[in-house]
Amino acid sequence: MSAAPTRLVATGSQTVGPFFHFGLTTDPTLGCLLRPDTKGERIRLRVRVVDGDAAPVPDALVEIYQADAAGEYPRPGGGSSDSFSGFGRLPTGEDGTCVFDTIRPGRVTDARGVVQAPHINVCLFMRGLLRHIYTRIYFAGDPTVAADPMLALVPIDRRKTLMAAPVSAEPNLWSFDIRLPGDAATVFFDL
Repeated sequence: MSAAPTRLVATGSQTVGPFFHFGLTTDPTLGCLLRPDTKGERIRLRVRVVDGDAAPVPDALVEIYQADAAGEYPRPGGGSSDSFSGFGRLPTGEDGTCVFDTIRPGRVTDARGVVQAPHINVCLFMRGLLRHIYTRIYFAGDPTVAADPMLALVPIDRRKTLMAAPVSAEPNLWSFDIRLPGDAATVFFDL
């Protein structure tokens, strides 16, 4: 008598990994969103990803999408200048960081006509996450953040987790930490 065929049963899905880093892009040109003729204040944005124990995440993938200096998002076939892509994608290194060459974005007017403070949209992919997560980067010291409608949704004591800070030792360098679970965890948006 033959044994009954084994029935395959689905198991709980594995979070991304453990081989997530094999699929990461290694094209460093995706970290440069501008060209020599791009208008606006040139900045370098250093993003550091750390886990709940404050240890660097060496194999995360950080995507950014932002408006140009005039507050317009690049669109295929029109809109923003061809000299600015508005999109970047980099893996983090052993220290959990990646650095984008970009410009400081302008204020964006949303579909309802509400003006938002300059910001950079971030999408994070990494092992341990079932799906990617979203956050925003605002610029510390910008007086327009007080009236930003998205930031107004965030409790006042948590807003600092969305602020990039200038690095005094390096002109035009801004630093932003993405912290995963813990006391100072970054605020993420449910999109």
